[in-house]
Amino acid sequence: MLWETIGVVRDLPRLHEIATIMIRYGWGDMVRALGIGTILERAGRILHWQTTSEIDQLEPAVRIRLAMEALGPTFIKLGQLFATRVDVFPPAWIAEFEKLQSKVPPVPFAELAPHLETALGLPATEIFLELDIDAFAAASMAQVHRAKLQDGTPVILKIRRPGIEKKIEADLRIMQHIARLAEHEIPDAHRYQPVMMLAQFRRSLRRELDLLMEAHNIERFRTNFADDETVHIPRVYWDYTSEILNVQEELIGIPGTRLGEVRAAGLDLPVLAARGADAVLKMILVHGYFHADPHPGNVIYLPGNRVGMIDFGMVGRLTEYRRNQIVNLLDALARKDEEGMLAVLMDWTGDGEVDEAKLGCDVSELVFSYDNLQLKDIKIGPLLTDITAIIRENGLVLPADLTLLFKALITLEGLGQQLDPHFHMVDHLTPFVRGVIAERYQPAALIKRGRKNLKEALEVVSGLPRDMAKLLREARRGRLRIDLDLKRLDQFGHQLDRASSRITMGILTAALIIGSSIVMTVPGWRFLGIVGFLLAFLNSIWVIFSIWRSGKH
Repeated sequence: MLWETIGVVRDLPRLHEIATIMIRYGWGDMVRALGIGTILERAGRILHWQTTSEIDQLEPAVRIRLAMEALGPTFIKLGQLFATRVDVFPPAWIAEFEKLQSKVPPVPFAELAPHLETALGLPATEIFLELDIDAFAAASMAQVHRAKLQDGTPVILKIRRPGIEKKIEADLRIMQHIARLAEHEIPDAHRYQPVMMLAQFRRSLRRELDLLMEAHNIERFRTNFADDETVHIPRVYWDYTSEILNVQEELIGIPGTRLGEVRAAGLDLPVLAARGADAVLKMILVHGYFHADPHPGNVIYLPGNRVGMIDFGMVGRLTEYRRNQIVNLLDALARKDEEGMLAVLMDWTGDGEVDEAKLGCDVSELVFSYDNLQLKDIKIGPLLTDITAIIRENGLVLPADLTLLFKALITLEGLGQQLDPHFHMVDHLTPFVRGVIAERYQPAALIKRGRKNLKEALEVVSGLPRDMAKLLREARRGRLRIDLDLKRLDQFGHQLDRASSRITMGILTAALIIGSSIVMTVPGWRFLGIVGFLLAFLNSIWVIFSIWRSGKH
């Protein structure tokens, strides 16, 4: 029961609010399936189960988006995470999730001032020459104010909203129990692993709440692009930065959402598109640490056709192994190598059950659809959409790092095409892919892989005596156990049992016929012979019926 698992009365008001909103937007069946309505009614909270006719006429994807907007910041952030799960949700749902924005009225500065002074340890007037009390931007987690340091340097202050943590933690507790119930009570939900998805969301949300972590992200990107004059990452002012306050350089330029102003300023749009794409691809394939949300609102265009990036709350990480998989996938597609693509997709699926024949057929169709295209003509967005459709239709789930990567690449290609209609992401991706492949066969890389493989082989060999000793010790103690998972072994056993029964009945029938024939020759015992013939006849009927019935299955 959800009531027993939550175990705290303080979450009941919020649970009632969630259930009411879900019902209002046409998700009453889900509330019933999870047992939330029964729990609330037992607690004395009556629910109204009606929805308006206008809501009923909307598509399900629209209704869930409206419900999330009404539920507030935690659910809006969850919807934004869903927008990255192109492997789970169809395109229509992704399009609705992408509309979710965390734009909310700003907290009045009078309420924010004590919070800010606590973070700074001093009155704001002693640190800032100027401080705009009107918020420059406001979101559900934090809001931004412009200011100037004592030396006149323009900065922005990203300040976490007071008290937001308690509301988010309450929502996360409720979400945790709803996810567990969904995984157990809704059959189709299990393959999407809602509990694991929520754990990913919780980590992402807590990282976003910690503005100090975002500051570290900024510093890392700034270090990675220290030698690149075409990309500008803002400077962090560490003396004033903490978990609830992030003070950083203000980038003076034109936001990516104002293309008309970009053109009027005389900036070269194709150059900006190329430099932005190269920067993000360098993050992905070289650094393995990338901005996961490069939409126009997070890009500032600066004089000299430089590209500035802001808002590093959501970042993605890729191991070297994962980066090599991405390169292998693109290389296999370019070479029309179906086996190579299938191998990468199988690696991504992990230990889940896969119909390899169907997956292979889908990959073959994908490769065939790109058969007449040159690599330079391939659009990354539609390609990734096709790949995720295959993954979704085969009941597979992408690893979390790849969902962020796919979303970032699709967003980046859309951004580039806004600036330059002739922009092709693959033109910028191809040199990186070729560079990574060429680097693999450099003498230094070959020596490094050889040493690694040799080290792993030596570790296996050196550990063999220890493992054998442990195996023998367990065997002597009678604790050695071998688990065999042989498919259809039980079915084979049943078939063998039925076959042996038929053989036994056949032998018994033959014996009855022979014995009855002998008895029929003895005067006075003919009745027993007739009984024996009758039993043999019945046994024969049973054997024939058993064989006929098994042939029907």
